[in-house]
Amino acid sequence: MKKVLLSIVLFTLCHLSLLAQVVPDPTALLTPPDTLGADTVWTTSTKFGLNFNQAAFSDNWTGGAVNSVAFSGLFNYLANYKNGSWSWNNTVDLLFGVVNNQGQGVRKTQDRIFLDSKVGYDISKEWNGYGSLNFLTQFGPGFRYVETATGGEDALRISDFLAPAFLTFSLGFEYAPTRNFSLRLSPFSPRITIVNDTTLYNNLESSMSGIAYGVESRAGETVRYEWLAFQLLANWNKNITENISLQARYLTFANYENLSLNQIDHRLDVTLAAKLTQYINVNVSAIALYDFDQVSELQFSQLIGIGILLSREKAVVE
Repeated sequence: MKKVLLSIVLFTLCHLSLLAQVVPDPTALLTPPDTLGADTVWTTSTKFGLNFNQAAFSDNWTGGAVNSVAFSGLFNYLANYKNGSWSWNNTVDLLFGVVNNQGQGVRKTQDRIFLDSKVGYDISKEWNGYGSLNFLTQFGPGFRYVETATGGEDALRISDFLAPAFLTFSLGFEYAPTRNFSLRLSPFSPRITIVNDTTLYNNLESSMSGIAYGVESRAGETVRYEWLAFQLLANWNKNITENISLQARYLTFANYENLSLNQIDHRLDVTLAAKLTQYINVNVSAIALYDFDQVSELQFSQLIGIGILLSREKAVVE
């Protein structure tokens, strides 16, 4: 079973990597409809960004600050195919960041791998039926820091690559009134949760029963299957002005076997980017997450950065 799951994940990664090589460029959705010819087949969009922050203080600085260096990078890629009533939309969304605070060492600030592939068939001008596969995990280990009796800190690993990871297949209907907005409604969305490290539950505050991210790790399990579930996915990409863009993605997942309100998962990712020059930009990103299998409270993260952003759009016609 482990080999089967690994094969699925590797197939998904390789599939989207090949797409990136064949049809190089997240703002293709922002391209006005009248700028695309009737024979347009592929529209692609690529964004690559690097952010760097540094702070230094003299030894006699009375403000109570510490020296720090922070770095983060993002890669966002869309490849959308349209031919007649058929469409094929692919997304690669990668994000990673670290900070090195004096006396604390290197710690992770951001980490996301999100891959999505959807095949759709037009039912009307604004509605289509679709099937999709998306994959969510992170690049590297994450830690919870606990103060020791001697005043130091212990780093307890609570996550890693494929720990957790979520692989979701969905069948349903999509409402897409504009190129800037889409809403997917899937009454059938089986999900596989993967936790390939059966020891993580020891370090999770919310896992007293040996369950890590919904997987019964104490019993030696590394996967959890939720065959009957509903998923909603909303995407909004908008150029607010010529130099300011907003991207938002909201995802909710509900297992039909546990339909109580406190056990429905919610995740909201928002990024606001402003261009200062052709290549320099400021961006603000935030994530709000509620997952009862992780923590029974709302989780939130936020980051502000300034750095280099390279973007490219392309339309391929036949």
